[in-house]
Amino acid sequence: MRRSFQWVVLISLIACGASSVEAQQRGQWTPGQSGLNAGVLGDTGLSFLNITVDYAAHSLRDANGDSLPVSGSFNLWVIENGFAYVPNVKVLGGHLKCVFFFPITNGSVVADLGHPPQLHVSGGGSGYSDTWVQPFTLGWHLKRLDTYVGYAFVAPTGRYTAGASDNTGSGYWGNHILNGNTLYLTENMRTTANLLTIWEIHGEKETPSTPSGQITHTTPGQAVTTEWGLGQTILLKKDSSRLLQLGVVGYDQWQVSDNGGNYLTDGRLVPASLDPHYSVHAIGAQANFILPAKHLALFLKYEDEYSAKSRVRGHTIAFGGSWTVGVPKTANP
Repeated sequence: MRRSFQWVVLISLIACGASSVEAQQRGQWTPGQSGLNAGVLGDTGLSFLNITVDYAAHSLRDANGDSLPVSGSFNLWVIENGFAYVPNVKVLGGHLKCVFFFPITNGSVVADLGHPPQLHVSGGGSGYSDTWVQPFTLGWHLKRLDTYVGYAFVAPTGRYTAGASDNTGSGYWGNHILNGNTLYLTENMRTTANLLTIWEIHGEKETPSTPSGQITHTTPGQAVTTEWGLGQTILLKKDSSRLLQLGVVGYDQWQVSDNGGNYLTDGRLVPASLDPHYSVHAIGAQANFILPAKHLALFLKYEDEYSAKSRVRGHTIAFGGSWTVGVPKTANP
């Protein structure tokens, strides 16, 4: 029964559209947004931020990581524009930071299930998605370590209707606890080890039950994501006014608690806790170009997923940057 119910869940997730698959199968945090400098709080002042994520997958994996008989594609394009503010004051020996992201998404799912195809499903939506609000972050710059702790919540501001094929939001609130660390392995601080850890706690959402269309309520299980990187800084100019960072990066994401609530299947309620837990692991490379005196940083990365369970498997391309204004001219970058 667990195996057959897994099929029902996978089909219903795909039929709900790209954003629903993303929310259920990957949590609210889309991996691939961090890597090198994961523990660096950033310059004092107001920073303008951009993270653009292009995720593409062409296979669906079961609870054992084996490919399911589903052909098609799942694509998600996210443009996250936002800003961060770090006041020039200290609290408990560290600096405070608040962050806001306002994402726009464009996703699509096209799939044929079975061989020969027994069912063709498609969906997708584009528009404003869920808002990331990180009101509290406290970070410290130590001799050989940059580290911070923070809290963020995701507000379900994106369009979401249970059963719709053009959703752009997850349909539920989320709480996120963050910890970022950058360890400087050499005395000149040019070689780093980086780790970002995010723990997600999700709220309740409406879930359509197929084929009746009756609405039930489920709570997606908690998730933990780690994003890591090993990097090396290269001086493009001897005065350190131009820097290039190159490194190996990766991400890992696990569902760590059962889903809550129930699905209505064949006229009876089935516990959502029967859903298998998802996980994914990826590795890739990142390049950063940094102009410290201008407080400008640009990045580009590619990460390929080499393992996935109970979700799609693909690759992530991410690029963007940050620019800080309002920094005192006397500040040492």
